Amino acid sequence: MNKNARILIVDDKESFRFMTKGYLSEPGYEVTCAANAEEALQELARIPHDLVISDLVMPDIDGVELLRRIRKLWPKLPFVLITAHHNVESAVAAMEEGADDYLNKPIHRDELLLVVKRLLVNARILVSHGRMLDAQNEQYSFQSISSRSPSMAAVLDAAEKIAASPNTTIAIYGESGVGKEVMARAIHVASGHDLTTFVPVNCAAIPETLMESELFGHVKGAFTGADHAREGKCSRASTGTLFLDEIGDMPLPLQAKLLRLLEEKVYEKVGSDTPQSADFRVIVATHRSLDDCCQQGTFRRDLFHRINVFPIAIPPLRERRDDIPELADYFLETFRQHLGKRLPGLSRPALDYLCAYDWPGNIRELRNRLEYAAIISQGELIQPEHLRMQSADSVSAPAGDRVTINFDFSPEEFSFEAVNKRLVTWAMERSGNNKSAAARLLKATRKMFY
Repeated sequence: MNKNARILIVDDKESFRFMTKGYLSEPGYEVTCAANAEEALQELARIPHDLVISDLVMPDIDGVELLRRIRKLWPKLPFVLITAHHNVESAVAAMEEGADDYLNKPIHRDELLLVVKRLLVNARILVSHGRMLDAQNEQYSFQSISSRSPSMAAVLDAAEKIAASPNTTIAIYGESGVGKEVMARAIHVASGHDLTTFVPVNCAAIPETLMESELFGHVKGAFTGADHAREGKCSRASTGTLFLDEIGDMPLPLQAKLLRLLEEKVYEKVGSDTPQSADFRVIVATHRSLDDCCQQGTFRRDLFHRINVFPIAIPPLRERRDDIPELADYFLETFRQHLGKRLPGLSRPALDYLCAYDWPGNIRELRNRLEYAAIISQGELIQPEHLRMQSADSVSAPAGDRVTINFDFSPEEFSFEAVNKRLVTWAMERSGNNKSAAARLLKATRKMFY
């Protein structure tokens, strides 16, 4: 219970104000009173309050009109309406206007305190949630993506401009790890949305048989095992952004349905012929050349033209090495907060090493290497040996060399799954935990690797 909460009581009867103030002052609330709506509005303008308790029937301006005026000025201020038993229908109507609760006269002390406590707790939760969303939005805003590179500055400028056109489809291109999803989130936030309506879908990580249901949802009985209805990602993205990562791996049959969604702004759940409105922006991303995919027959040419309305190409980190020192400082500051340990920073040799490396895994690989260094360092400047760096040549198996992998298993351990796991572990270690590079080492598609 927030004992310092300030509560305003509004009623034209002095006896009611006196009694209610006594009930609320006893547990420690700060209580002020107003004899009518005009006095209440003046008091709220003079000093902030945490909750308002108002009678429904008052001369000149009644409780419902007071509620309307308060909602215009202080939309999140909790409001409780007091009514006589014969006015319950009016109280319910007031709830539809935005009142948080209502109580019947005569007021019972315990019921009043219970309602007040609940509304104050809910208000604090909403404030905390709002602060958390503000912090997340700030983290993913364009202000958090700074760059000294002219090519990246041009990308950011274009992204900020397209954020003002919330209905335009965007295609983000770039190698794995360059920050395509970070860019998509920044555009989403700059469009005036919070992150709760940003819905990512990795087209390479979802089996083809589940992809349509995952994206559009399904009705009960749509297929074997569909024993209940399910909302899809499109429904969750309502009024926000649907982010389709690795769009080049989307199955061809589903591409036709995505084209309809983009053209007609509707989609249908699996097993239903009722159109659903697609009231969200679509942002797609890929590390592939979609033009090449079209020539190979794995991607629809008409869909390519439809999603390529506003292309954004993010340059790889090796083409903007001037950004490496600033990115390194940003990640180390993040690790200081998360790990709660002293991290003085990078030594000059370590920074030179980072700036000279080609970063096949781009920003994601840089972050991983710095996180490893932050964990194993003991309060000293990070040195090259802390970074567990590999040469760029080690990411691929050179022609002529033999590949040696330990397949020493006991009879109990040996299985197809165990061999696969050993292969994946070897490839991930050799590629510095870069999934695309690991897939190339195994001569597997990214989809097969997932």
